[in-house]
Amino acid sequence: MADKKPNIILINADDLGYGDLSCYGSEVNRTPYIDSMAKNGLRFTDFYMAAPVCSPSRGAMMTGCYPARISFGTYEGKGVLFPGQGVGLNPKEISIAKLLKTSGYRTMIIGKWHCGDQKEFLPLNHGFDKYYGLPYSNDMGRTHRMQKYPPLPLMMNNEVIEQQPDQATITERYTEQAVRFIRENKQDHFFLYMAHMAVHLPHYAPERFLRQSRNGRFGAALECMDWSAGVIANEVKKLGLADNTLIIFTSDNGARITEGGSCGKLRGAKGTTWEGGQRVPCVMYWPGVIKPGECKGLASSIDFYPTFARLAGAALPADRIIDGKDLQPLMNGEGVSNRQTFFYYAGDALCAVRNKNWKLHVGKGRIHANLFEKINELYDLENDIGETNNLYDSRPDIVKQLTPLIDQCRIDLGDAGTGVIGKNVRPIGKIENPKTLTIYNEEYPYYMAEYDLEDMG
Repeated sequence: MADKKPNIILINADDLGYGDLSCYGSEVNRTPYIDSMAKNGLRFTDFYMAAPVCSPSRGAMMTGCYPARISFGTYEGKGVLFPGQGVGLNPKEISIAKLLKTSGYRTMIIGKWHCGDQKEFLPLNHGFDKYYGLPYSNDMGRTHRMQKYPPLPLMMNNEVIEQQPDQATITERYTEQAVRFIRENKQDHFFLYMAHMAVHLPHYAPERFLRQSRNGRFGAALECMDWSAGVIANEVKKLGLADNTLIIFTSDNGARITEGGSCGKLRGAKGTTWEGGQRVPCVMYWPGVIKPGECKGLASSIDFYPTFARLAGAALPADRIIDGKDLQPLMNGEGVSNRQTFFYYAGDALCAVRNKNWKLHVGKGRIHANLFEKINELYDLENDIGETNNLYDSRPDIVKQLTPLIDQCRIDLGDAGTGVIGKNVRPIGKIENPKTLTIYNEEYPYYMAEYDLEDMG
């Protein structure tokens, strides 16, 4: 890796599946700018988010820990955080942004946070100097059908600056803020976390992209996000920062395959612990430093934490367990991953483990433990990416090898599916008397009092 501390831009799509980008096999979505970064950078084939839904996925990525480690698997019985809840990412956690600030970085998040909407849990309390965006999912606004939700808030730092904004303009507005932040900090080290609204439901996109899309509203939202990535990469190049800026593009979980998205040849989709729920695209682009190619090493979003720390010269916290592994051997083209094992959780329930090419399923569920179902399935992911050929009965030797990993994980992180309480789990953040950021007011001059698209994801 380069000797000089790099700028880091982390672009995180929402609900983008393994088969949605052209460079991952899509024949209906055009993503030329992300494809270009993949062609001239490193395209991961075996990259995982730590959860199949957004709140735990994002909390895990920010802390370098499995969601269960930080009690971020469920939220007062819910699968993700909703407006006005009194729980969120504990302010005592040391986020990526907090860590990078110890090494002199300027930090900003643009877009979806979804780790708690109370002031104690918002980005400025987690090491970000600036915040601009939606604090949770874009379907958590007021519609004709879902009038229980408060107006969707667009925030600048800790203040709501607009309610029920025109979602078709959001990606462009995010991009404008990103360009501004990069220009303001071109002389400094900076970390930009660009957390897009797209392609989460409902799919709003500018008219230009709606006209040219070959995949309906989904394709339009995705192509607009691709345009945004192109603008950001172009700005970095124009400012002469390309050889000292690491750009990463990935997604928070798998696709909703019924709404235009695709998980390619993977089984399952968002919300499941099949590969389609958690294996996602990941592209790393750093001209002159990362050699172009394909990376088949096992990697996860929780690995960003120690990797960024090493690149920035920041010391990892010594008073807590961090589950991430340094990705630099893979980024250097060595081909050998520091990560050999990855655990799959649905909510607080441990469902599977991958060790090298083998994946053992012990259960499946959708968030709540009472939906958990015990199963016995074993797959060779190197030869069966779609998890179609169950080898559990024919390879007892592999089952015997992987079962202790499951047992050890239960002791460490817990497992709601079997009622085991983890020994090394930190508490979620909690406050008393939480409030929503907005309250509907019939006299307020909303740009959109109620959204017309009622799709929810």
